Amino acid sequence: MSRKLPGPGPTGRQGSGRVPGAARMVPTEAPPDWPRVYDHILTMRSARTAPVDQMGCERAHDFQASPEVQRFQCLVSLMLSSQTKDEVNFKAMERLKAHGLTIQSLLATDDQTLGQLIYPVGFWKRKVTFLKKTCEILARDYGNDIPDTVESLCTLPGVGPKMAHLCMNIAWKKQSGIGVDTHVHRIANRLGWTGSRGTKTPEETRKALQDWLPESKWTEINWLLVGFGQERCLPVSPLCGDCLNRDLCPYGQEKIASGKARSSPRKKS
Repeated sequence: MSRKLPGPGPTGRQGSGRVPGAARMVPTEAPPDWPRVYDHILTMRSARTAPVDQMGCERAHDFQASPEVQRFQCLVSLMLSSQTKDEVNFKAMERLKAHGLTIQSLLATDDQTLGQLIYPVGFWKRKVTFLKKTCEILARDYGNDIPDTVESLCTLPGVGPKMAHLCMNIAWKKQSGIGVDTHVHRIANRLGWTGSRGTKTPEETRKALQDWLPESKWTEINWLLVGFGQERCLPVSPLCGDCLNRDLCPYGQEKIASGKARSSPRKKS
């Protein structure tokens, strides 16, 4: 089983957070008001009522299983999560665990049954193939465990940088880089955290954020912004009107100036 770790980077953390072939951009400078903006988002997320808080990938595995099985289940949850809401992904994981969610059990499961278990996650037919091929690789090359480097994880079918960095953090308890999904990518650009020109891809956003965000926040920011994006900073019609960052967020200021800013629905007493 191959488990060679990359040497520590300049700050002593494992690896560099980079993936093979990733181009380097001009370093992004820290936005001047980012600590205030960050603290405001923490305040707005303090209730922990977003779907990710109850059904995120870090909550989907069987906590009573062996460490190897827990790591595998974490990887499976991340593989299913792309283009899939947390609620749908969580239910699929519950069905898989009831069926038996180990490398060997999935290898013994026919494609039709596996498809029925994970449906209706996004691109479920493709993910059946990805899961089967991944299980074959893990059984053959990793002793029925999962890789423990970003680079090796990214060689698995259907696994990209976002999944790899999150898997390193959740499954291996190692900080390798920021996991940037569609919520993190969208919100970081709206806040002006990705430089004056912004970024076009989640991977560009990851590198831009890592240029200036303290490493102590690399793990937290995914949870923070994903939940914020699910509840308030929505893809369409975000609730800018009563956002604590409405005077600090460039996107929010434009919405308010145009008269199109929405506010949170008032709760009935």
